[in-house]
Amino acid sequence: MKETEQTLQQIERAIRKIADKFPPKEEADILTDVHLRVSQDTGELLALDDDDNEITRCVIEQWIENKDDNFYEEIETTLRSVLNKQKEQIEQMSILKPYSFVLEDDDREHIAELYLVDDDTAIVDQELMAGLDQDLDNFLENLLKN
Repeated sequence: MKETEQTLQQIERAIRKIADKFPPKEEADILTDVHLRVSQDTGELLALDDDDNEITRCVIEQWIENKDDNFYEEIETTLRSVLNKQKEQIEQMSILKPYSFVLEDDDREHIAELYLVDDDTAIVDQELMAGLDQDLDNFLENLLKN
């Protein structure tokens, strides 16, 4: 599924609304995750705090009644891209670090951790990490030979 420009704008607007609820300030709110719950039937994107209190919601028309088997995998990539694009605003939210954006389905099942905000840690897209273990093993093996 190729995301339309309208879909990307709707997601960006939703992320901005989340960030606006936690503007930069001295005292950070205690929150560990922002849950992005997506319904494949209704196309609804719902942002919730740890206590299931609604932060914001919107309906992504392109997602309404989407029956793709890999729906959540595709929107995971899209959401990660939008979050990364807005990382400066996201990382300045007044939430006690570390906190993360988590993708859930409409049954509240955890799909993926989309974005982690911490002073020293960042989650990188898994595609970029493919083969890293082998590369590190090879590096260590070569290092120990010398």
